[in-house]
Amino acid sequence: MKLSQTRIAIPMAVLVVATSGCSVINRIRAKNELNEAARAYRESHFDEAEQRSRRALELDPDNKTAPIFIARTIHAQYRPGVSSPENVAKANEAIEAYKRILEKDPQNDEAYKAIAFLYERTKAEDKLRQWILERANNEQIDKEKRAEAYVVLASKDWNCSFQITEPTKITTVENNKATVSYKKPKDQKDFDTAQMCVQRGLEEVENAIRLDPNSESAWSYKTNLLIEAVKLAEMEGKADKKAELDKQREIAQKRTEALSQQKKKEEEAKQQASPPTS
Repeated sequence: MKLSQTRIAIPMAVLVVATSGCSVINRIRAKNELNEAARAYRESHFDEAEQRSRRALELDPDNKTAPIFIARTIHAQYRPGVSSPENVAKANEAIEAYKRILEKDPQNDEAYKAIAFLYERTKAEDKLRQWILERANNEQIDKEKRAEAYVVLASKDWNCSFQITEPTKITTVENNKATVSYKKPKDQKDFDTAQMCVQRGLEEVENAIRLDPNSESAWSYKTNLLIEAVKLAEMEGKADKKAELDKQREIAQKRTEALSQQKKKEEEAKQQASPPTS
């Protein structure tokens, strides 16, 4: 009985050793493929770099670098500004590759920003807004990064309003003093759009401030969005509302300036604390 057990154990032990050795060899081969992928990438042979990266992942499915190489090499094959179906398809392929990285590493900033870049360049504005909003609402992400996402959305809404209100600006000069006023757009739809963008932008920036009260960019965009709200109140002839909004704008602007000064002092302190370079 003991003899038969021994005979069974020996082949099993050989199998384990062989399997282990094979895994080590595959990991080495995968590393070599990634080195070759990096070489091909530097030489702008992006298709070859992609194929070698995919081969590396096949050899070593647990390799953490290979998926990043795959996404980068596909991304490199996309040509910004070219709207051909093949080129857009390549951008979408890169987006999906980056998303696979984020499934395992939600904090990966490179993948998140690359997807945002590709959505923007392919003019997929709805998908871009949804992508940034998902980041802003994702509680797995650091609060500061979520706040940044809200600020990006607020900046887009500020620009939405600014593009409508700025062309209506009227500058008059009397006694060497310039006065700026704003008139309502001819198309009511434009005015309604600007109002919607300002309201949504202010909600987004308040979310950013709740997540990161010391975000200078959040307070700065709050200031800018309140300036837009002041313009819209003036267009409607609502003087009381305009005055109240302008007070809120002044508070936000002072907070922005205070944070800017604080940041400047901190940077100066770091420079003074740093040892001199020889």
